[in-house]
Amino acid sequence: MDAVTWCKSSHSSANGGECVEVAKLPQRIAVRDSKNPGGPVLVTTPDEWTAFIMAVKEN
Repeated sequence: MDAVTWCKSSHSSANGGECVEVAKLPQRIAVRDSKNPGGPVLVTTPDEWTAFIMAVKEN
């Protein structure tokens, strides 16, 4: 996953850098812990990612 571009929230520095990073892959979305970039990566479909974001926004 080194060749992908990871994006971090602009709010990340406001909370001590404790954030997740997201990368758009072909037909997938990857998520990782910004404090552990070499650690595990969660890979979802775009539909699963959208459902997750919508659920977070509802709460």
